[in-house]
Amino acid sequence: MVQVNIAEAKTHLSRLVQKALNGEEVIIARDNKAVVRLVPVDPPKQKREPGTARGRVWAAADFDQTPSDLDDYV
Repeated sequence: MVQVNIAEAKTHLSRLVQKALNGEEVIIARDNKAVVRLVPVDPPKQKREPGTARGRVWAAADFDQTPSDLDDYV
């Protein structure tokens, strides 16, 4: 774990970002009290592609018709 004060973090931000990307815990402190943890952002799991569910999704021909027995519930 690396803990640095805000002034040092400003000076060495690139180095601290690289440490966080390498998996090291980086804490930024004010008056020797931890205030911020620097962590990498998780990339999206995979790129989304339109149309990948083509042929797997369908709608019934009568999907927009009201069921005849619905009157019993209203």
